[in-house]
Amino acid sequence: MKITFKLYATLQDLLPAGAVKNAVTIEVPDSVTLNQVIDQHKVPRELAHLVLVNGIFHCAEDRDAPGMLKENDVLAIWPPVAGG
Repeated sequence: MKITFKLYATLQDLLPAGAVKNAVTIEVPDSVTLNQVIDQHKVPRELAHLVLVNGIFHCAEDRDAPGMLKENDVLAIWPPVAGG
C-alpha cells in the first residue's frame, strides 16, 4: 500500500530521493508497523519523538503494533525540540 511519509526539522535529510516539502510517497506492506517504517528509513527511534498518523499521536509503546497504517495514510515524524 502507498502512504505519505513526512520527516521534519533535523530528520528531513533522512527522506528518500524525490521528497518534496518534507514528504514522499512510499510503498509499505499492509501489516507494517510504525517502527518498521521508522527503522527502514534509518530514523533513530530516540529521535522519533512525535509520531503522527493522520494527525493522531502514537506513543512509543504502540509503534510495534501491526495494522496502524492504511492506504493513503500520512505518517509524520518530528524530533524532540529544544528550547521553548
